[in-house]
Amino acid sequence: MCVNVSVLEQVMAEQKCRTSMDTPDTYSSYAGYGHLAAGLTVGLSAMAAGLAIGIVGDAGVRANAQQPKLFVGMMLILIFSEALGLYGLIIGLVVATKKVDGLCSSYKA
Repeated sequence: MCVNVSVLEQVMAEQKCRTSMDTPDTYSSYAGYGHLAAGLTVGLSAMAAGLAIGIVGDAGVRANAQQPKLFVGMMLILIFSEALGLYGLIIGLVVATKKVDGLCSSYKA
């Protein structure tokens, strides 16, 4: 029964996704490249933040075991590393929601 429900939910989600997309006449090259840039910005900044957090976390835990005074400094570095991902998310949202008409032509078949 659970398998049938999940398959039905997947079909309904795909149908909603197909009907909610813009038609090719209204989706310009500018919007397409903007959405690509937004996705790359968010993905790459999140990857960089995760890498920084992993490296700092590994070194910080080892150093904290030897000298507990380093905990506050480690936490500050982790907070600033996480801010990198948040800045990328904010820039991605700004780029994705930017609406400018007349810069590029629409995809017309």
